[in-house]
Amino acid sequence: METIINGAKLSIIQEDITRQATDAIVNAANSSLMGGGGVDGAIHRAGGSAILEECKDIVAKQGRLPTGKAVITTGGKLKAKHVIHTVGPIWHGGNRNEAELLQSAYSECLKLAAENKLANISFPSISTGAYGYPVSEAAKIAEGTVVSFLKETATSLKEVVFVLFDSRTYESYCSALQEITSKES
Repeated sequence: METIINGAKLSIIQEDITRQATDAIVNAANSSLMGGGGVDGAIHRAGGSAILEECKDIVAKQGRLPTGKAVITTGGKLKAKHVIHTVGPIWHGGNRNEAELLQSAYSECLKLAAENKLANISFPSISTGAYGYPVSEAAKIAEGTVVSFLKETATSLKEVVFVLFDSRTYESYCSALQEITSKES
């Protein structure tokens, strides 16, 4: 599924994000940036030690990465040139600023991509795995944030792709995008 927003293509695919040949893939990281489970572990395994070494340098300089913030590293052995690491919120029922923190995670990644003059970026579904964020709510926040950014920001980005690992998440993101685009027409 895809749509055009202000000249940029926004698409949703069901694939493995570690196989994306793009300027940057986004890693749903933990605050230590040392790799972990899910997409974080998969990106670190596929990208090799160069990513981990840069992450160690970042943590040594600035400490752990706060929830809702993002940093950029090399893509290592990945087809992607860069990895943008962000920490999404852990779901606690929605009463601890989870929506604002998730929106910030996506916004910070988009800002880093634009600052680095990247043309394309691929996102996983941040916080919906081990962090327990409900997928349908996360999809609306993720896509709403991207659509707003593309509409409101003069940017180098020409393509944003949501790369989703399973069919349930893919369907939720497709439904959310249909809802967002139907409200606008």
